[in-house]
Amino acid sequence: MIEETETIEEFLARRSADVEEAVRKAAAAEILPRFRRLAAHEVDRKSGPHDLVTDADRLAELRLTEDLGALLPGSVVVGEEAVHADPAVYEALRGDTPVWIVDPVDGTRQFVHGDDGFCTLVALAHRGTVVASWTYAAARDRFAIAVRGQGAFLDGERLFAGPPEPGRDLVVATSHPDYTTDEQKRALRALWTDGLAPRACGSAGLEYLAIARGELDAVAFSWEAAWDHAAGLLLVEEAGGTHLTLTGEPFRVTGGNALPFTAARDAATARRVAGVLRTAS
Repeated sequence: MIEETETIEEFLARRSADVEEAVRKAAAAEILPRFRRLAAHEVDRKSGPHDLVTDADRLAELRLTEDLGALLPGSVVVGEEAVHADPAVYEALRGDTPVWIVDPVDGTRQFVHGDDGFCTLVALAHRGTVVASWTYAAARDRFAIAVRGQGAFLDGERLFAGPPEPGRDLVVATSHPDYTTDEQKRALRALWTDGLAPRACGSAGLEYLAIARGELDAVAFSWEAAWDHAAGLLLVEEAGGTHLTLTGEPFRVTGGNALPFTAARDAATARRVAGVLRTAS
């Protein structure tokens, strides 16, 4: 628990490893036992045919809500499934209370189809600023952690995104067509231009990790749900990258962003992608 006079930073210094353990335990108990073993009754649709939820999503989020709340009494959890049940939960991001932002299974479609390209995302935010994040690709047993001002790490190894190799097309992962409106498709279509090589994204959390590792140049996303972006954007920042909305401002987890937005491995790439997106807006 956090002490009365303890800051969030001091809490993280003491308990970050306990957060990692909570994430690993939730995945081990609720996600991995169902991977490639889902029964039909364990998969439901939410807003449409591509918006899936499974028992693994629901149960892992419930477990994380309990365990993270116990680690930091007085904090609240904004989880994807909790917000789906009660949209008012999202308002906690705009308050003064420490908030855990949770996506229990980021890449549910991949999870349902037996693809290992999914992860569990947890971020800790305070007064609208993400201060720490945990990204766990459970099926691959890869764990990434970032703490603001202290760097990004994958399995203990420091991550540096670095600039793209000069002269080649920039690879940009974009919102998957199945999840975009016609208007969003038109905005993203501007990326099909000389010097850019767009492709549909998979798990947002794993795409952000790929940027932090210097394996992907940028993303261009048309939605702003905090659970999809908070953990990964801090990873990108702490690996030396950046993110921009159409107005040239950083993405805000509290919402109200000018979309689409980009995150990239360096500032020059972010400005280039944002500039292309701006031409279509």
